Amino acid sequence: MSARDKTGEDDADRALAGHGSFFGRRKGHKLRAHHADLIAHLLPRLSLDISQSAPDDLTSLFDTGIRNVRLEIGFGGGEHLVAEALAHPDTGFIGCEPYVNGMAKILAQIEARGISNIRLFAGDAAELVAWAPTHALSRIDLIHPDPWPKRRHWKRRFVQDATVEAMARVLRDNGEFRFVCDIDDYSAWTLAHLTRSPDFKWTAERADDWRNPWPGYTMTRYGAKATREGRKAIYLTFRRFSATLAA
Repeated sequence: MSARDKTGEDDADRALAGHGSFFGRRKGHKLRAHHADLIAHLLPRLSLDISQSAPDDLTSLFDTGIRNVRLEIGFGGGEHLVAEALAHPDTGFIGCEPYVNGMAKILAQIEARGISNIRLFAGDAAELVAWAPTHALSRIDLIHPDPWPKRRHWKRRFVQDATVEAMARVLRDNGEFRFVCDIDDYSAWTLAHLTRSPDFKWTAERADDWRNPWPGYTMTRYGAKATREGRKAIYLTFRRFSATLAA
């Protein structure tokens, strides 16, 4: 590693130091110098600081013209998040990702495409949801999450009764939680947790509603890999509703 690369890596680590850990920060291959530079200098400008109180309205985190805010948890290489941000310039997007390399990839796309409606968080998604104000989000996406297949690790799955309750608090009435997964066990787990919640309704009316992606869905690299390997994803949409709306 050159002195320049080492300096970039050190700067990147310092930039991430204040973001906590999402079950331990996970880092893959060594960052290229430009990616390390983006984490050191661009990420701090786009990062949310949840050590400070959240604003009453999350649209204030973005430039003018933003009408609502969505959250994507674990955006991987950023394919879906970037496509959504480009397709909906009047929506603000918060991306949460524990992998340093994934964060570097999306920063490169943000820089190259001049995207202004994405903010980022490199810490624990549950802490981010707890920080957000009530009824602040119009949608939450969880796409191909780590399934934590071993029983002793199930407590590490994002979908838990407590996080379902937390998502209900931060979603607007009629807001949505969208879940994509190619692991049957985690899909069944998620369906069980959401359908027993008094705050969510599964929107599927026919089998194609969960067998097929919703219109405009951008396949991620992981999703394409799952398809190549013969695993079929399911697409679950849950709508958040209030007792008033349910009456």
